[in-house]
Amino acid sequence: MKGRLLAERMAALGRADEYVAPQLPASPRLAMAQAFALVAGVRADDLCIVGSSLGGYYATWMAERLGCRAVLLNPAVTPLLDLEKYVGVTTMYHSDEPFEFRREYIDELRAFAVPTITRPERYFLLAATGDEVLDYRTMVAHYAGARQHVIDGSDHGIGEFAQYVDEVLAFGHVHGAA
Repeated sequence: MKGRLLAERMAALGRADEYVAPQLPASPRLAMAQAFALVAGVRADDLCIVGSSLGGYYATWMAERLGCRAVLLNPAVTPLLDLEKYVGVTTMYHSDEPFEFRREYIDELRAFAVPTITRPERYFLLAATGDEVLDYRTMVAHYAGARQHVIDGSDHGIGEFAQYVDEVLAFGHVHGAA
């Protein structure tokens, strides 16, 4: 839903060709390889990565490595602790699609840990106090010094994300948004 809303807004701004929202593989190692391939050749100043939940964890690591901006939507901060209960076959968070999360993926995630962000000004955190999956206070503490918008209530999926699309795009320097 969030990816679709961002794609629609970018298209409305005449910038659809500048937006990519891939379905990443379950393996963190393969997911990061795919993500890095997609942004190869894009200047850090021209790049803003938006990630939700585990995608926020990935976006943080990529922003640290590439020096680009990142928008984190209820990001996972400590997935090594949070994901153990999801090992096995389950369904995707926003669909009934089957999804297998293997124990070795938790080990792969260790390589992408960012204990402390280095340049908070590159980050924009959108966190919901009503997130039923992750604790927003952990997010707020991890992204201390970054731009933060804490939503009172809401949920893990940020069901009312449409009202934040322009704020997200403006942080990514998309002119015409907000």
